[in-house]
Amino acid sequence: MRKLFAEFFGTYWLVFGGCGSALFAAGIPNLGIGFVGVSLAFGLTVLTMAYAVGHISGGHFNPAVSFGLWASGRFSAKDLLPYILSQCVGAIAAAGTLFFIWSGKTGNVIDNTKAGAFASNGFDAFSPDGYSMMSCFAAEFILTMFFLLIILGATDKFANGKFAGIAIGLGLTLIHLVSIPITNTSVNPARSLSQAIFAGGEPLHQVWLFWVAPIAGALVAGFIYKMLLEQKEAA
Repeated sequence: MRKLFAEFFGTYWLVFGGCGSALFAAGIPNLGIGFVGVSLAFGLTVLTMAYAVGHISGGHFNPAVSFGLWASGRFSAKDLLPYILSQCVGAIAAAGTLFFIWSGKTGNVIDNTKAGAFASNGFDAFSPDGYSMMSCFAAEFILTMFFLLIILGATDKFANGKFAGIAIGLGLTLIHLVSIPITNTSVNPARSLSQAIFAGGEPLHQVWLFWVAPIAGALVAGFIYKMLLEQKEAA
């Protein structure tokens, strides 16, 4: 149960900090943090929670990460569903909190006919810069695959684990710097689901891609690391 609470709070913080920065701080005229600030916010959420509760649950905060760790042989199949449910509940709770705060400003209405509504992800007309479904799928697949390779390498028993949280947080920052214009960046099905639920409409209809592509990329990364990169014995 401690592990599930850790995953809940870690995913809550990721969505609240990352999506919150996009909703509240990115677009303020002359003072907004922009894409770079939002990218850094997502990275910082993972970095801070990795050190805060990562020692309790492993610090997944993302269904794709749980699948990737399972594929690499580092996570039990029996724990997949409980972890994913905890992550999704944490993400939805954070989105609900964001919606409550966001609704406190006169004129704030979710327009789910536009890309990025309530920090949601999307493709085609709902991609921030108009990228096709296949382009968005490829971006989410590749970026999640490399995110898992970073996680698996940084947390390897032969790696310097003290710096794993930094590598993972900076990795997520880089991912956002690349892909915010493409998909508004998911690489995390729970994050995508939580925002899509509140946005509704087409963002919710498109959320399937932001489950399939990240999980597929994570599974490939897990198998690649296990078969090709994992060091079995100390050199």
